[in-house]
Amino acid sequence: MKKNFSAPLRLRASALNSEPFAGLILAGGEGKRWGGPKAWARLPDGKTFLEACFGVLRDAGAGPIIATLPFGGNDPGIDGLETLTLPEAGMDMFGSLQTGLARLIETPGWQKVAVLPVDHPLVQASSISNLVNTDALAAIPSYRGKHGHPVCLARSVVEDIVSGELAGPTLREVLRSVGAVDVPVEDTGVVTNCNTPEALREALRAKRGL
Repeated sequence: MKKNFSAPLRLRASALNSEPFAGLILAGGEGKRWGGPKAWARLPDGKTFLEACFGVLRDAGAGPIIATLPFGGNDPGIDGLETLTLPEAGMDMFGSLQTGLARLIETPGWQKVAVLPVDHPLVQASSISNLVNTDALAAIPSYRGKHGHPVCLARSVVEDIVSGELAGPTLREVLRSVGAVDVPVEDTGVVTNCNTPEALREALRAKRGL
């Protein structure tokens, strides 16, 4: 059953973080390289990528947490996760971002948002906390000099994206225009893009040190 989006989203605070923050999972892609939407792809422990991303945002203290889903997709019924089906097929990442942020901005109280693509299910909660606790309009995690995900955006940046003042056309342009800062983390998950089954297998082998 679809959730009623007129109902208020719940805020969640964490003692680890200096201010309340929201979570947005970008899971609206068709997953052509995977062979289907990556939201429903599974890790070896049986969790879907969507469940894993929700879990790490929750553990980091995010609230509310919402996820964009592919056009025509069904709500998976994950307790505590609000879902938003994209209004049309083939939307690009920035369109999905704008759609999700427009929903989030309706909820007062949070000051930042961690934006996590669903194909990064191996991120650690501590990395998200490091981003949120950075005093900047936008923060990008880096692992040994390589940029990754999630990114963290201040509420004022979100407002400008939703209004169209920051029109992209990609998130990279937005981050550059607001002077995003790098946040070094010792977390390979931030740079592990599991966009194919082979990429996931390789990431898991590397994580085990094989």
